[in-house]
Amino acid sequence: MQRVPVISPGGHPLMPTIASRARRWLRQGKAKVYPNDLNVFAIQLIFNPSGHDTQDVAIGIDPGKLFSGVGVQSYKATLLKLHLILPFPNVTKKMTARRILRRARRGRRINRKLPYDQRCHKAKRFDNRVHKKLPPSIRANRQLELRVVKEIVRLFPISNIVYEYIKARGDKGFSPVMVGQKVMLKWLEKLAPTTTQYGWQTSNLRQWLKLTKEKTDKSKAVAETHSNDGVALAASHFVKWKEWHDKNAHGGYWDGQVVATVAPFKVIARVGVYRRQLHFENPDSHKPNLNQYRKRKGGTITPFGFRSGDFVQAEKAGKTYRGWVGGYTQTAKSKKVSVYDHNWKRIGQFSPNKVKLLKRSCRLCVA
Repeated sequence: MQRVPVISPGGHPLMPTIASRARRWLRQGKAKVYPNDLNVFAIQLIFNPSGHDTQDVAIGIDPGKLFSGVGVQSYKATLLKLHLILPFPNVTKKMTARRILRRARRGRRINRKLPYDQRCHKAKRFDNRVHKKLPPSIRANRQLELRVVKEIVRLFPISNIVYEYIKARGDKGFSPVMVGQKVMLKWLEKLAPTTTQYGWQTSNLRQWLKLTKEKTDKSKAVAETHSNDGVALAASHFVKWKEWHDKNAHGGYWDGQVVATVAPFKVIARVGVYRRQLHFENPDSHKPNLNQYRKRKGGTITPFGFRSGDFVQAEKAGKTYRGWVGGYTQTAKSKKVSVYDHNWKRIGQFSPNKVKLLKRSCRLCVA
């Protein structure tokens, strides 16, 4: 039976309740719908509750390079499952393009016919070999996970966070997931007590909980790919493996109590906003003078009242679509708004009067 998050009148999370009781409170005027960035159905009490006592609720985070899984678990039920599509490839692509453009500008500015000490070299702004900087792609991954965890903390009375610790194999082994996980743990410790667990421990507990694992295609946006691992990580707060030894034998057993149940499942990605730039790098091939005309690039506003990342409903040819605003085109003959899905693939271009705003941008695509 699915649980609904409950928020106190002061904005503090309480223990979730069953859906039928939440609907009854709404009908009786005892509660109202609580909006949140994760689009999880939650309610906020209008009157003070009889008590504020809460039980342990844990978050399990299974970090990855391209995808991450998050699970929220109490000892009685699974509360939420999340599949995160990480921005690693997009950020890497943007950083590569930025590096190419920067080197091209330096090459055009410096007169290499002069001696080295007479060239117009730009002074460095900082020494990037001294400080321990996180690569932007990995920082973006961890920041998306942190953003989601902060939203969960606003919905559930979180008592513990369990983070899967990645360890590279060999002396020269390197994993992008390893980089920055110490920083991530410091961020999480500010929200709730945080512990770590290795992947093989997660696998054993997931099998004991009888949660399936999709290993053929881990890019599938289903609960079996990554979010079940998050549930197993969260369940490790309630169940521990204990070994016993005897003179003639030895073994072990799972000590504790936890129940994995059906829970709401969400797919979350970051909005693919293009930052405002002067123009595209290459001229428009549709214009006769290729050396002069370059199209406008980026920006978060449109002349039609929408912003990039707004969740909208659009109509075309009698069909209704839902997605996120990603840009617009405006010419003398037509005006169009581009709508994208959560994978940031364009659904189509729609007339502005056929587009209806449902929710303002929160920089998250929740499907």
